[in-house]
Amino acid sequence: SSARREARPTGPRSGRGTVASVTWEQIVQGVELPFHPDLKVPALSEVRLPVPRPEPVQDVAATAHADVVARLAGHVTPGMTVAVGGGSRGLTDRVALLRGTISGLRALGAEPFVVPAMGSHGGAKAEGQRKMLESLGMTEEAIGAEIRATMETVEVARTADGMPLYLDRNAAGADRIFPVNRIKPHTCFKGPIESGVTKMAVVGFGKQPGAAQIHACGPVEMRNRILNGIAALRATGRILGGVASIESASGEVVRIAALTSDEVGGQAEIELTDYARTLVPALPFPQIDVLIVDKGGKDISGTTMDPNVTGRFWVHGLADLAEPDVSTIVLLDITPISGGNVLGIGFADFIPSSVAVQIDWQKTYVNCFTAGIAGVRRSRMPMVLPTDDDCIKAALSMCGRAFDQPKRVVRIESTLHMTRCWVSDPLLRELPAGAEIVA
Repeated sequence: SSARREARPTGPRSGRGTVASVTWEQIVQGVELPFHPDLKVPALSEVRLPVPRPEPVQDVAATAHADVVARLAGHVTPGMTVAVGGGSRGLTDRVALLRGTISGLRALGAEPFVVPAMGSHGGAKAEGQRKMLESLGMTEEAIGAEIRATMETVEVARTADGMPLYLDRNAAGADRIFPVNRIKPHTCFKGPIESGVTKMAVVGFGKQPGAAQIHACGPVEMRNRILNGIAALRATGRILGGVASIESASGEVVRIAALTSDEVGGQAEIELTDYARTLVPALPFPQIDVLIVDKGGKDISGTTMDPNVTGRFWVHGLADLAEPDVSTIVLLDITPISGGNVLGIGFADFIPSSVAVQIDWQKTYVNCFTAGIAGVRRSRMPMVLPTDDDCIKAALSMCGRAFDQPKRVVRIESTLHMTRCWVSDPLLRELPAGAEIVA
C-alpha cells in the first residue's frame, strides 16, 4: 500500500436495497447532510507500529498434536469419548489447530468428535452454528472428525451459590469435554482469566442458556461467575483439559499449550492470559478525533471491533480506556463470515448504507440480548449515510473540531492483527517510540 493514503475510499460503494419501511428506505437511499463546502478530507501517511513480534509456531497441527500427546498421556483411557469445542472466532490456523488436537487425542486412544461451542452465535440455531464452523473452514473432512450440533442443553453441575452449569446435549453425553480456543483479553470484563479455554467450557459449551446467565450480569459478576463456573465444572470430572493458542499482533500463532483439567482455569491459564495481554496493544495515540475502521466482524472480534484496541467498552460498570480517547468511529464494512451478526455495531458512530443492509437483526439482537448489560449500548444503530465518503465527512464535521481545524485521524484495516495504521499530519508529531513512517 502507498505511504500516503486518502482518508476517503478509493471508489464508490453500492448499498441500495429494497426495504418495506418508508423510513428505512430513506436511509438506504441516502440522507444528504449539509457539509461545509471547505471541509477537507486529510491525506494519511502509513505508519508501521512498534508491536511485539515473537517467533511464530512453524507447524500448528504438529505442535498441537505433540503437546496433546505429551501433556494428556495418562489422562485418556482407550475408547474415551471426547467432545472437542470448535469456536466461532477467526483464529489463525484454526483448522490446523483443531485437526492437530483431534489427531493427538486419537493417538492417545480417545474417540473425539466436535461440537460447536459458541453460546448463542449462529442465530442460536444448531444448523447456524454448524454453518459457522464450516464457513471458517472447519468441515468434518478438514478437521478429521464428526461434527455434532445441537442447541439442547443439560444441567451438569451447580456452583456453591447455586448457579447451574450447562453443557450441550452431545457434550454432556461424552465422557469428557475439551475446549480449544485462543486466549486473549475479553471485551466485556477484566479478570485473571478472560477469553480462552475456561470461557469456552463455561459459556460456549453451555449454548444460549449458559451464555445468557453469564452475560446477564455486570462485568465484576461475570468474571466471578466464570471463575466459579469452571471450578464447579472441573469438580464433576467432565473436563479432560484443553488446548490454548496465543496470537501475535501480526496474526501469527506464537504459543500452543495443551492444558490438563487442573490447569484449565488454573495458574497455567492465568499466565497464558497475562502473556496474551502484552500482544494486544491499544491504538498508541492519546487523542483521536476520527477513527476509520475498514472492516469489522465476528471473525475479528466478538464485538465486531475490539474495545481493547479502540478504548470503547461501553458496558455499565466497566471503564473505558483512558487512552486512546476516540471522539468518533467510522466503520466501513463487515466481514461475510459475520453473517449479518453485528453485536458491537453501536461502537460505530457512522456506517454507510452498504453496511446497514447487511445487518441480520434476528442474529444481532439474539446475540445482544444474550450478552445482557454488555449488549445494550453495543446494539445501538449508528448514523447511516449513503457512502463511505459521507461517513468520513460526517465524522470530521462532528468530532468536536471546526471544519478548518486540523484533525487527528487514524485509519486501520481492522482491530485484529494491527501492525500498521494510517494517520493524518497532526499525529505524525505524536508517534510512539519505535513507530516508522513508511516512505
